[in-house]
Amino acid sequence: MTGSLSRSTDSGAGPAARRSDATRTAILAAARERFAADGYERATIRAIAKDARIDPSMVMRYFGSKEGLFAAAVALDLRLPDLTQVERDEVGRALVQHFLGLWEENEELTAVLRVGATNQAGAERMQGIFRDQLLPVARQVCPDPEQVPARAALCASQLLGLALTRYVLRFAPTVALRPEEIVAWLAPTVQRYLAAPSP
Repeated sequence: MTGSLSRSTDSGAGPAARRSDATRTAILAAARERFAADGYERATIRAIAKDARIDPSMVMRYFGSKEGLFAAAVALDLRLPDLTQVERDEVGRALVQHFLGLWEENEELTAVLRVGATNQAGAERMQGIFRDQLLPVARQVCPDPEQVPARAALCASQLLGLALTRYVLRFAPTVALRPEEIVAWLAPTVQRYLAAPSP
């Protein structure tokens, strides 16, 4: 990610532009370490700025808010399974089990969802994860290539809806469900979205 923020020093960019890139890079590096160490809720703009050896106002100038900084700093690899190696009638179960395992162990993922629901930069980060990671997986099993985006979006509606109600809003009935119950309920729906013929 930092590669997209850097500019070659021989590209004609002036000293001010190079300083700006260096400042952004320093802020992002400090933010990644602070979010990893403290979590989203406990990490503060002041602490991140101190780690980056800059004034807190500079963080706000570059990223607008803590939410915007988090969205820019955190890169998530969902480590999605290769569904071509899964029995076709088990792809829904495999995907739900995988996502459930991620949510259960990864507070960073929950934080990204929370930010994505309330902040434009966070929403763009979630859209990028969907585009770059979920779409290729759906493409492996979808019977109609033209339907891949819609089917992947429907899968995301189920998986993100579960995450929102279980880990962010913490609806008591959803929180109370055992993982195996969640898989039993959601897997058939995700299976239909991914692999069933068009309705």
